Amino acid sequence: MASFPLMVFDLDGTLVDTLPDLTAALNRMLAARSLEPLTQAAVRPMIGDGTKKLVERALAARGAPYDDATERAMVADYTAHVAGESCPFPGVNATLARLQEAGWQFAICTNKSTAATEALLKALDMAHWFAALGCGDSFAVRKPDPAHLAGTIAAAGGVATRSVMIGDHANDIAVGKALSLPTVFASWGYGKPEMGDGASAVAERFAALATLGPKLVS
Repeated sequence: MASFPLMVFDLDGTLVDTLPDLTAALNRMLAARSLEPLTQAAVRPMIGDGTKKLVERALAARGAPYDDATERAMVADYTAHVAGESCPFPGVNATLARLQEAGWQFAICTNKSTAATEALLKALDMAHWFAALGCGDSFAVRKPDPAHLAGTIAAAGGVATRSVMIGDHANDIAVGKALSLPTVFASWGYGKPEMGDGASAVAERFAALATLGPKLVS
């Protein structure tokens, strides 16, 4: 049995505020099709189900059909400009340091691609925190399928009985509950408040995880 407790995080809207760069990439995609841009407020609720759904929703908002080539081009463009304005949410690095000192380890379970995830973490000097990255293309399935989270925990060398799932989307709460993990809804993120229904706890600030974590996982 793993000797350490493990926090598994969603990425966009939980660890990092990626909304500005995602919006900018979508707007470059729309401009290439001579379509009107989207505001960050419009893009915010589109995030959380992976890039394909994000592109589908952005195009649909402008009455345009989805196609794979457009998504591939958007992903390549976004990955090349992944950290123009994106930054960790307040308290992330300090809180992770505090938890690490207390024996916690960390992993990411995200529907974002591996290439974009690695580029973002490298640009923000955050990669060193994480024992494993379970990305949208890491496994045959993705959130809310519990196998995505189970594979991420295994890759980090952890066990479900000593893990907690933290995220700002209904998928994060659903995937944690499917594995009978305690879950924390990140209310500072992009998800609507009702997405936290059924979570073990709701956190208003990232720093709250320093005290919530030990209460949820012994």
